[in-house]
Amino acid sequence: MLSGIQHFAFCRRQWALIHIEQQWAENYQTVDGELMHKKAHDGFSYEKRKDTVITRGMPIYSRTMGVSGVCDIVELKRDDAGVPIRQFDGKFRIMPVEYKRGKPKENDADILQLAAQVLCLEEMMNCHIVKGALYYGQTKRRMEVEITDEYREKVSAAFAEMHQYYEKGFTPRVKKTKACQACSLKEICLPELDKSGSAGSYIDRYIREKD
Repeated sequence: MLSGIQHFAFCRRQWALIHIEQQWAENYQTVDGELMHKKAHDGFSYEKRKDTVITRGMPIYSRTMGVSGVCDIVELKRDDAGVPIRQFDGKFRIMPVEYKRGKPKENDADILQLAAQVLCLEEMMNCHIVKGALYYGQTKRRMEVEITDEYREKVSAAFAEMHQYYEKGFTPRVKKTKACQACSLKEICLPELDKSGSAGSYIDRYIREKD
């Protein structure tokens, strides 16, 4: 899943628990984020506003990277230098818009998800996309992001690593950080094991303490 790159950039273990072990838990942040995405799209649809076509829920994929997903919104602005789209009778400049709860993050997890959408759209439509945008629910503002070569390389490298983990069924070990407190999977992940070594040594010590 394309959206998995956001989990992977935040925490490789979180990504593996969700996408390899199929484990999930809700908290306020996950529920609020899901509601925001439902408002952004509910199946594929589009509307025209003067020289702009706004699509919602557009399915996207990349055979090169082996991923697929859905864009919250893709804006198509009429532009003679853009890519021809026969359905709308003209040429358009393409920009994906990803909706996020909260506010801009200190890390680049959201940006990498947006960049991954750009790479998929470029492959599907045989075009070059300069920028995308992130809309944050807390600030209620749109942040435009230039999709640089650095972001493109990070996305390709991340998906390559994700495929390796997935094929091996490998879940990275715990690496506790301050971000663990806000993670909906902390009761499943058990970040406290980071100080205890392996799960086996943790269980052995627990049994000894009970004896």
